[in-house]
Amino acid sequence: MAEPKKAKKGLIAHGVAAQNRKARFDYTIKETVEAGLVLKGPEVKSLRHGRATLTEAWAGERDGEMWLFNAYIPEYQGGVLSRFEPRAPRKLLLKKKQIDTLLGSVTRQGSSIVPLQIHFNERGRAKVLLGVGEGRKKQDKRAAIADRDWKRDKARLMRAKG
Repeated sequence: MAEPKKAKKGLIAHGVAAQNRKARFDYTIKETVEAGLVLKGPEVKSLRHGRATLTEAWAGERDGEMWLFNAYIPEYQGGVLSRFEPRAPRKLLLKKKQIDTLLGSVTRQGSSIVPLQIHFNERGRAKVLLGVGEGRKKQDKRAAIADRDWKRDKARLMRAKG
């Protein structure tokens, strides 16, 4: 069996390249789906440096296919390669049945499709973790903050005791 390639210093071989941490606070995530991502070469290199941002990104349907909109992947600075638009729509690779399920939950339940993270799998392929969630109201966010604070305090107390 072949030895896996080792990444250069500062590069992500497999693992999380970009994460939308605010999405889990703003939305109640009901289910998640992993989708492939169509990228150009310099976009992959930029992602491997972990410089992408998903805070304003969203996923939606266009011409029967799923697309990732407004995800920021900055241009690769390591050499003169083909240029690309940092916020260009990028095609998501999903099966037709998965697309129908996602779009059905959006139309019936009024949910949103939110990208939670971009990561590289064991084979080095870029994947997007999409979450189907409903937006939280202000009082729900306060409850989430209170719950998170209580869990943190409880962990501190347990550590102090032993």
